Amino acid sequence: MSLVSEEFPDDVPLRAEEITIPADVTPERVPTHIVDYSEAEQSDEQLYQEISKANVICIVYSVNNKKSIEKVTSHWIPLINDRTDKDSRVPLILVGNKSDLVEHSSMETILPIMNQYSDIETCVECSAKNLKNISELFYYAQKAVLHPTGPLYCPEEKEMKPSCIKSLTRIFKVSDLDNDGILNDKELNFFQRTCFNMPLAPQALEDVKNVVRKNIMDGVEDNGLTLKGFLFLHTLFIQRGRHETTWTVLRRFGYDDDLELHQEYLFPLLKIPADCTTELNHNAYLFLQSVFDKHDKDRDCALSPDEVKDLFKVFPYMPWGPDVNNTVCTNDQGWITYQGYLSQWTLTTYLDVQRCLEYLGYLGYSIICEQESQAAAITVTRNKRIDLQKKQTQRSVFRCNILGARGSGKTSFLQAFLGRNLLKQRKIREDHKSFYSINTTYVYGQEKYLLVRLCISLPVSCFLPEEDLACDVVCLVYDVNNPRSFEYCAKVYKQYFMDSKTPCMMIASKSDLHEARQHYSLTPLDFCRKNKLHPPQPWTCNTVDAPNKDLYTKLTTMAMYPVLYVVRALLLFCVHWVFGMDCFSSVSGCR
Repeated sequence: MSLVSEEFPDDVPLRAEEITIPADVTPERVPTHIVDYSEAEQSDEQLYQEISKANVICIVYSVNNKKSIEKVTSHWIPLINDRTDKDSRVPLILVGNKSDLVEHSSMETILPIMNQYSDIETCVECSAKNLKNISELFYYAQKAVLHPTGPLYCPEEKEMKPSCIKSLTRIFKVSDLDNDGILNDKELNFFQRTCFNMPLAPQALEDVKNVVRKNIMDGVEDNGLTLKGFLFLHTLFIQRGRHETTWTVLRRFGYDDDLELHQEYLFPLLKIPADCTTELNHNAYLFLQSVFDKHDKDRDCALSPDEVKDLFKVFPYMPWGPDVNNTVCTNDQGWITYQGYLSQWTLTTYLDVQRCLEYLGYLGYSIICEQESQAAAITVTRNKRIDLQKKQTQRSVFRCNILGARGSGKTSFLQAFLGRNLLKQRKIREDHKSFYSINTTYVYGQEKYLLVRLCISLPVSCFLPEEDLACDVVCLVYDVNNPRSFEYCAKVYKQYFMDSKTPCMMIASKSDLHEARQHYSLTPLDFCRKNKLHPPQPWTCNTVDAPNKDLYTKLTTMAMYPVLYVVRALLLFCVHWVFGMDCFSSVSGCR
C-alpha cells in the first residue's frame, strides 16, 4: 500500500487488494501483479493456489520480532518448498519490514539463512512507514524473475554452473570471428554492440582487460580476452549482483531461462508454399564461407576431422555423420573440400530447411549477419508451374532421382558424380554409404547444383513412394550386360512418367562390358524413339581417371529446361533417321 500511494496508511487492513503495476513505470518494463496474503482472512488452500501461480515470493518478517524471523525457516520456507517442484523452485526474497523501529540490522541473523537456502535470491530491509527501500524491494522481486541467479551460479561453490559455462563458451566461440581463441578489440566491440547496442570506448576496453589481468592468469593474451577471461568477467558480474548483464548476453544469443536455446530462435517462422523449394541466398553462402575459412586452419581448402569437430563445437551434437563424406566432394585424404562443404549445406537446405535453420542458429547466423532471424538466409523459389509456363527458372538447385533394377549401377552413377571411379567406390564401407550425392555443374556458364538421389529398387508391381516421383529430372539406369535389366526401366517409365512433364534420361550403364540383347519387346533405342526420349546414354565408371561428368550437365540442363528437352530429343532422332548413328553421336554432344 505504501508503494502504490507513496505514503504510509493510517488504517492498515489485514490484506491489501491485488494490484498490477504497469510496465511503463517499472525499470524492467514488465507489468507486475502483486498478490497479498493474510493468514487471518485466507485458507491454506488459497495460499497453495497463489504459491503455484507465483513467479517470485516475498517472505516478510518484522525486524523487531524474533519469532517473526524464526518463522521464516520454521514455517514459510518449508511450506513453500513442499508446494513447489524441486527442479523449478520459485525464487524467494526475504523482506525485513519495520526497520524504522530498531537501531540495529537483522542481517547478521538473515545471512546464514540465505546461505542455507539456494532459492533465496536476496534479502532487503525496508520500512513501509518512511518508504525506505519499498520501490527497491519490488525491483529486486522483478529482477529475481527476469534475471535469476539459480541457473547461472552456485553460491555454495562460488562458481558458475556447468550449463552456464557451456552456454557462455558457445557465445565466446561464435563471437571469436577469426577462431584464434581470443576476442580482440574489434570482436569485443562487435559483441558489445550486439548485446548492448553500444560500443565500448577504448579506455573502457582497457579497464575491462586490466580487471581481468589483476585477478587471473591467462585471462588476457595478445591484448585480447581469452575464454578464461570471458568466463571470469561473467562470474564477477554475478557475484556483484549484476546478473542482468549476463542474462542480457544469454538472451541475445537465443537462450531461455533454463539456458536452452529458444525454439523460436532455432526455428523461426518460414512459409513455404506447395511446389516451391528452399535454397540458400548469396549472404548465407558468404556467411558459410566465413565459417569455413575460420576453421580451415591449414588453409588447404578442406576440413580435416579435427577441423570439422572444432566447427561443430557450438552444436549440442555432431550433425554430420560419415555418410556426408560420401555425399559431397572430398580430397584424396577423404576430407570434405570447400565445394563439398557448401554442397552439404545446399543439400540440407533443399531437403530439410528446418534443420538448416537450426544449424544456422547454432552458428549464430542472425547475430553475426545482424539479421532478424535465420529465415533471412533462405530463398523460397517460385512455384514450379510458373517456371514451366514462363519456360525459365531462377532456381539454382535441381533434383535428379535415379531409378533402376537392382545391380544396374545406380550407386556407381551416384558416386561417379563426386569424381570417384569404380576402384575408389569399392573402398567405401557399406555403413558409410549415402542415398544422395550433390555437386555443381555448369549450364551455359551458370553454376548450378544437381542433387542426385538413389531410389531403392522396388518390384514394379509395388507403388513407388511419392519421394521417388518428386524431382526435376529422372535417370533410368539399366545394365547393358544384363538382359533383364532394361525391362524394369521400361515398365517404371510407362507406369509413372509417360504422361508426366518430368524429363527422363535412359542410362546404358556398364558400357565397357559386352552389350546383351534385352528381353523386352523393344530395344532400348526403339523404346526411347517411340516415347520421344533421348537415345540411351552409354556410361561407365570403370575408368582409370575420374568418370566423365557430361551426363550430369545434360541432366541439369534437362531439369532447367524441361520443355526444350522434348524438342531436342525429337531433333536428335530425326538426325539419326536421316544420317545414321555415326552422325547422331556427334550431334548429341552439341548444345
